[in-house]
Amino acid sequence: MQIAFIFDMDGTMVDNMMVHHRAWQRKLAALGLYMDLEEVRQQVHGINEEIIERLFGGRFTPEERRRIAEEKEAEYRQIFLPELKLVQGLERFLQQAAAAGIPMGIGTAAPPENVRFVLENLGLEPLFPAVIDSTLVQKGKPEPEVFLRVAQALGVPPGQCLVFEDSPTGSEAARRAGMPAIIVTTTHTAQEFAGAPHILCTIRHFDEISLEEVLQRRQAYLEQRADG
Repeated sequence: MQIAFIFDMDGTMVDNMMVHHRAWQRKLAALGLYMDLEEVRQQVHGINEEIIERLFGGRFTPEERRRIAEEKEAEYRQIFLPELKLVQGLERFLQQAAAAGIPMGIGTAAPPENVRFVLENLGLEPLFPAVIDSTLVQKGKPEPEVFLRVAQALGVPPGQCLVFEDSPTGSEAARRAGMPAIIVTTTHTAQEFAGAPHILCTIRHFDEISLEEVLQRRQAYLEQRADG
């Protein structure tokens, strides 16, 4: 049976969420909304325009929300470029998965400029034939649309996909898509995901798990579900 891997990007492939949080904190303060980093971590997630609308209601027009989002992302890229790298062990894991013939895609709430920023600077484009960013979905996570779109682009049924995520909203999107998940705890603690039956395990980085173990855990999960 074919299997496909779907990766979230921010916090899963690159450990950049605190950079995003700092950039959001600065931008929100400039708009008169002061939040500490823990408040940002808890409340600021998803597609940028949706975040701005959720925090400010109708204060800004759609055009103004887009401009604010673009300014925040430009600041993020400038801050992050000197330290841009994959999460520990991920390069090895991706090469092993590619050698095993496992198709891989990316499903992210990031805008296309940030996706290109990561993939081009790290030379990852050939590994990911299917990339769905924030501009290609109607509803962001926790809605499952982004992961379902990646599965469709890869030509693999959703039930045969495995998601790598770092956030509770991303985990919930995977669950709603009918996909098991492995959580990378770069941003959130393992305890925040406790009790979710679709989560195969949590890892701090990809050196903590091998491709063989991922496949074994997925098989065990499928067998458990079949047994009811």
